[in-house]
Amino acid sequence: MSEGGAKELGFSIRGALPSDLEDLLMLYPHLNASDEPISLSVAAARLREINQLPGSAVLLGLLGDDIVASCTLIVIPNLTRGGKPYALIENVVTDALYRGQGYGTRVLRSAVAAAWEAGCYKVMLLTGSKQPSTLKFYENAGFEQTKTGFQIRRISARQDA
Repeated sequence: MSEGGAKELGFSIRGALPSDLEDLLMLYPHLNASDEPISLSVAAARLREINQLPGSAVLLGLLGDDIVASCTLIVIPNLTRGGKPYALIENVVTDALYRGQGYGTRVLRSAVAAAWEAGCYKVMLLTGSKQPSTLKFYENAGFEQTKTGFQIRRISARQDA
């Protein structure tokens, strides 16, 4: 077993390519089954936009050729902290069949490493989940619950949080 418990054999992490979108879109219902689906053409446009932001990516955790985990890393330019950017991680998801095996943790740690490589001074993520297992997952990946978050939504929050 390796860092986070994920098996080395056949597991890799890389940025999403347009050719990955069909399979990636099939993973997202494991995050929020009631989410409104997105068309492949809109998904391709959004992926292009994300990839045009320096340091940003949709990271995929692959077991062989199968996408089993993913998260989105956005690096945000900044006018404070000496101009150092900060990062936001969103859409953290692992296929339900592969949870508890370290794949999601490794994807998160890869996203944090990419943020540090991009010169970020901090990495943030929010979760609406109150599930102890989800909160423990983020803590085990190195995140601390040290701030208070606020939001205004146009789309209702997940109901399974």
